Amino acid sequence: MTLSTSDRARLQAFLENTRENTESYLGYPVSKDFEFDDLVEFLRYPLNNLGDPFSDSTWRVDSRGFERDVITFFAEMLRAPENDWWGYVTNGGTEGNLYGLYLARELLPKGIVYYSQDTHYSVAKNLHFLGMRHIMIRSQKNGEIDYDDLRETLRARRDIPPIIFANIGTTMTEARDDLKKINNILDEMAFSQRYIHSDAALCGGMAPFMDPRPAFDFADGADSISISGHKFFGSPIPCGIVLARKCNVDRIARSISYIGNLDTTITGSRNGFTPLVLWHTIKSLGKDGLAARVQHSLDTASYAETQMRHAGISAWRNPGAITVVFPQVAESVKQKWQLATANGESHVICMPNVTREQIDELIEDMLATPVANK
Repeated sequence: MTLSTSDRARLQAFLENTRENTESYLGYPVSKDFEFDDLVEFLRYPLNNLGDPFSDSTWRVDSRGFERDVITFFAEMLRAPENDWWGYVTNGGTEGNLYGLYLARELLPKGIVYYSQDTHYSVAKNLHFLGMRHIMIRSQKNGEIDYDDLRETLRARRDIPPIIFANIGTTMTEARDDLKKINNILDEMAFSQRYIHSDAALCGGMAPFMDPRPAFDFADGADSISISGHKFFGSPIPCGIVLARKCNVDRIARSISYIGNLDTTITGSRNGFTPLVLWHTIKSLGKDGLAARVQHSLDTASYAETQMRHAGISAWRNPGAITVVFPQVAESVKQKWQLATANGESHVICMPNVTREQIDELIEDMLATPVANK
């Protein structure tokens, strides 16, 4: 397997371009401060965690043991019910959300999915895949679901089991829907059957270390939770984690004889390298290291918001968020810093690798194009 000179040159040019682009993004929730030299040798092998991570298989070139360690760690962090939890390492947050909705459909086939207008664009696609009835609920100005609109919408459909898709950190403003408030509304409406999925793509890795702790996990009433692995934790390959109540997963499990395993996941073949990445991060940082990582991001976000306001920029953020929102910037600034922009607003997400020096430079660029800040 030998590349031609021109192909090698193309790869080298791509590598240099990737290095340059990786240095300058501030608008997307992807951590880049990682080192996985310990894992390089595993790229020589076809690691494939096909099937259920908690069942043995006739295929043994896998990292299932490490995957179980990762899921066990998250089960503890997300206060999963003892002896009634299950999960696996996914391809990313969208797959985790698809899995949660799939379980909800199997449990409540006549249910209606309720989600806010700030929900990630992929959710509408997942609902289409699954053929699930759904209703969009208004959002508040900060991006959080409008609880009054949810209550009134549910009131008109009290004979239909609700499936709540809760955002634990919306894309543009990092708003978090409060599961305690949602459950209070469901109790008020006397719904005996319900399902709540938490889309905690970014915030799921941070929320357990926050004070006050957001109401988002199993102890707060979630039935399934999806988290992205390449966001707060960091990974060279997109990945995620989904956790669910095992009693619900058992409803959809079926045995596949030729792999000697259970079919409980969305995809058949699954990445066997990303569980090693997550395991390495968990083991090398530990809970104290992860907590420090969260605090660093919060401190950087506070600095960014304060400095922007001092500079006359109308910046704001939700309580406990690492996302700082401000008026849409000029195209040149948007392109330089790769800033996500929508509905007249841009944002910076203060991931653990973001520095105060980068924030200062961003502010200088914004002030150099004052027309964009009006």
